[in-house]
Amino acid sequence: MPLALLALAVGAFGIGTTEFVVMGLLPGIAADYGVSIPAAGLLVTGYALGVVVGAPLLTVLGNKVSRKRMLMLLMGLFVLGNLVSALAPSFGMMLTGRVIASLAHGSFFGIGSVVAAGLVAPDKKAGAIATMFTGLTVANIVGVPLGTFIGQAVGWRTTFAIVALLGVIGLLGIARLVPAMPRPEGTHLRRELKAFRNPQVLLAMAMTVLGFGGVFAAITYIAPMMTEVAGYSDGAVTWLLVLFGVGMFLGNLLGGRYADRALMPLLYASLGGLAIVLALFTVAAHDKILAAIAILLVGALGFATVPPLQKRVLDQAHGAPTLASAVNIGAFNLGNALAAWLGGLVIAAGYGYTAPNWVGALLAAAALGLAIWSAALERRAPAAEAAPTVDTDARIPVHH
Repeated sequence: MPLALLALAVGAFGIGTTEFVVMGLLPGIAADYGVSIPAAGLLVTGYALGVVVGAPLLTVLGNKVSRKRMLMLLMGLFVLGNLVSALAPSFGMMLTGRVIASLAHGSFFGIGSVVAAGLVAPDKKAGAIATMFTGLTVANIVGVPLGTFIGQAVGWRTTFAIVALLGVIGLLGIARLVPAMPRPEGTHLRRELKAFRNPQVLLAMAMTVLGFGGVFAAITYIAPMMTEVAGYSDGAVTWLLVLFGVGMFLGNLLGGRYADRALMPLLYASLGGLAIVLALFTVAAHDKILAAIAILLVGALGFATVPPLQKRVLDQAHGAPTLASAVNIGAFNLGNALAAWLGGLVIAAGYGYTAPNWVGALLAAAALGLAIWSAALERRAPAAEAAPTVDTDARIPVHH
């Protein structure tokens, strides 16, 4: 794997830390600003919606500059947003900082996925994408738990200041390690938009929304669920998030390894398993050991869907993958926003902190249904119209 993938992974580490660390800090932030836990959940929803908006917008603007320069600009925006969050005097300003940081998220992973896939041989694309996303998973093993510990011990503002520093390191890594790349030639908005006329692209994105949404329905409210239901202490939330991160890391490796070999069977297994585990989590949350096992499995099964879903979008949007790739990253976060909102609704309605697990199970089951439908449509399509499995247009020249 090219060394440039390490730079992308470093940027992903910073972004992954700020995306997920807020969940472990939610009770403290809510207390400091005098808002309820469901209201504080808007920090998750707002971030996710910012990704949904920022992904296509900044990706289209990014077509006017080189991919390397765009990645550096996105990391600069990420740093700014986290500094605003660290210094925010009000909940509204805190939310604003989260949205600013989130605008960079979708485009970074979308453009980064195309860059990663273009740096390797066609049969190693999913593995390259998974390598970049390793930064996101490692963030959940190291960055998020450490950030949660610091936030609980010193204050959550310190955590966001440190995350801003991570963004600076990511920016420097990209400047140093990612090769100079020209502005994409022959890239036109009309051509990129044509990819969305392919029903398989839209179905893959819908699977992304529902499948990963299932994960966030449970994980958004993991801190109050574990302290109020399972009986863990506030400090234990840190190592529970480590378990979730380990699960994500393992799931990402699994997805990267098998997506190039058996993409759809992998999606069936991961989405079906996720739906079952989330349903059982409703009961398992009342037992400390079972709750910990469930958290690990939710992370593993949820993230096993990421490389295959991202690769499927790239394959189906052949010839115009950049915008579709970024929009699919937005789809992950649209699922996050939807799940966090629905989870907050069922909690506010009085169904308890385990109720979001049922929401997640239903979302994952719906994603599995779409995967089965998508495969059935593909089997019925004439061979001449089947999408190619090799995306030669995504290849990126690295010497100029």
